Amino acid sequence: MKREEKREHTKKLLLDTTKALIQEKGCSQLTIADIMARSGLSKGAIFHYIRKKDELFTMVLQERLDDIHARFTAAAQKENADLEGPLGEIVSSYSSLQDPDDVTNQIFIYLLGKSDMPEAAELTQSFYDESVRLAKAWILAGQNKGVIPSSVDADKTADLFVLISLGIRVRSTVSDRSFAFTNQDFAKLTKSMLKGQINE
Repeated sequence: MKREEKREHTKKLLLDTTKALIQEKGCSQLTIADIMARSGLSKGAIFHYIRKKDELFTMVLQERLDDIHARFTAAAQKENADLEGPLGEIVSSYSSLQDPDDVTNQIFIYLLGKSDMPEAAELTQSFYDESVRLAKAWILAGQNKGVIPSSVDADKTADLFVLISLGIRVRSTVSDRSFAFTNQDFAKLTKSMLKGQINE
């Protein structure tokens, strides 16, 4: 196995093991020793990627963003791509926002709960910034293709989408009851805003 393939395999094993253990134990109870025991990776192999456990959690968050971005990009590059295909890839991720058992929700809430600690606050800020950056990139890509009107403010719209999605993540941990504003409503709002049908 080539070095780069081995790195990717190790990283995937590390992330998959982390996600499985979060489902079983939650973020607070999970230890590096647990990950070593389950994955068979050495401490050195793990610390090649991270310095602390919380950094591993942000790698899981980044993996989710990368996956959505890859699906969006693939849909946008199709011949005769319109707004529906790429938007569908983004909207399909909305269902996980409302799931309190979703690993990325558990991680986000865990890090948010540690926001009085500078390192955790920095990691949370980094996730927020990256989410906004990608949302803006998606909007700009749609504008370049002519499927999103240039009148849509990419900065404000991206920030609003991330704000709503993180709010839904937090809400999922507060209560499991049904709410007036659903994922489907968020999807409709997203589509309306990207079509320039909502004025400031």
